[in-house]
Amino acid sequence: MTTTVTTAAAPAPAGHPAPDTAARRRRRATLLRWCFVAPAALYLLAFFGYPLVRNILMSFQHYTPHTFFTGESPFNGLDNWRAVFRNPLFVDSLGHTLVFTVGSLLGQFVLGLALAVFFSRRFPLSGVVRAVLLLPWLVPMVVSAVVWRKLLDQESGVINTLLMDLHLTSSAVPWLSSPDLALLAAILVNIWIGIPFNMVILYGGLQEIPRELREAAALDGAGAWRTFRSVTLPLLRPVVTVVLILGFMSTVKILDLILALTGGGPADSTQTLGTVTYQLSFQQLDFGQGAVVGNVLVLVSAVFAVLYLRANRSDFGQGK
Repeated sequence: MTTTVTTAAAPAPAGHPAPDTAARRRRRATLLRWCFVAPAALYLLAFFGYPLVRNILMSFQHYTPHTFFTGESPFNGLDNWRAVFRNPLFVDSLGHTLVFTVGSLLGQFVLGLALAVFFSRRFPLSGVVRAVLLLPWLVPMVVSAVVWRKLLDQESGVINTLLMDLHLTSSAVPWLSSPDLALLAAILVNIWIGIPFNMVILYGGLQEIPRELREAAALDGAGAWRTFRSVTLPLLRPVVTVVLILGFMSTVKILDLILALTGGGPADSTQTLGTVTYQLSFQQLDFGQGAVVGNVLVLVSAVFAVLYLRANRSDFGQGK
C-alpha cells in the first residue's frame, strides 16, 4: 500500500508578501514607469526621431519641388554630398561658422562672467539693474537683429553718428556693407544678445560657492585675483562647462540673426552653415543638398552634446 504525503507550501514570513504578490507589484511598478515615460518617448520619436531619419534619407535622394507633385525622389547615392563638399560656399561657411561661434562664445562668456562677479556684490538697485540687463535675452532675436541693423546703418545709424560726434572716426563705418566688417558686426550683436544668459547662469553658480572659502583664502594672504583663480574658478568649472557647451550648440546653428542682420552678405562674407542650409533648401530649392548641410550641423551638435554629457557625468562623480 502506497501512502501519498502532501507537503503544504510554507507560509510567507510575517510582514513579507507572497512571491507571486511581490512579482505582480514589480510588474505593476514597471508598467507604471513606462506609462510615465511613453508620452515623452512618443513625442521625441515623432518630432525629433522621424525628422532626423527623414533628413538623413533625403540627403541621399534627388529631392526637389517636383517631388511634391509626383512623389518621386530617386536615390542618387553620394551625389548630394559630393556637390556640397565641392561647393566653395560650403567651405567658406565652415570658416565663418567657426569664427562666428568662437568669437561669440568668448565675448559672451568673458563679459557674462565679469557681470556675474560684479553683481555678486550687494549694492542698491542691483536686482533692478540685473533685470534690465536681461532684456536683450528676452527680446526675440529677429527683433534685436532689425534694431541693430538700424543702429549700424552706414548713413543714418546711431552708432556711426556717435562715433563721428566723439571724433573717434572721420567717416561713417560700413559695418554691414563691408565684407571685412560684416562678420565682426554680427559677432558683436550676438555677444550683446548672449551676455544675459551667461550672466544669469554664472551668477547662480557663484552664489553656490561658500563665502567662507573666499574668506579663508583672504586670511591666508591671497589677493582678489589669486582667490578668484584658485578658489572661485575651480568650483565654478561645472557651471562653466554647461554654459560653454549650451552656448556652442545654440550659436553654431544660428540662422535668424544672420538673415535679419546681413542676409548672408555682403559677398557671402557672413554665410554660415545655417544660412547655407536655408539658401540651398528654400532659395535654390535643392532639398537634398540642404539636408546634407543640415546633417553636418546635427553631427557637430551631437558631438558637443556627448561632450556635455560626459563632462556632467565626470563633474557629478567628482562631487559625489
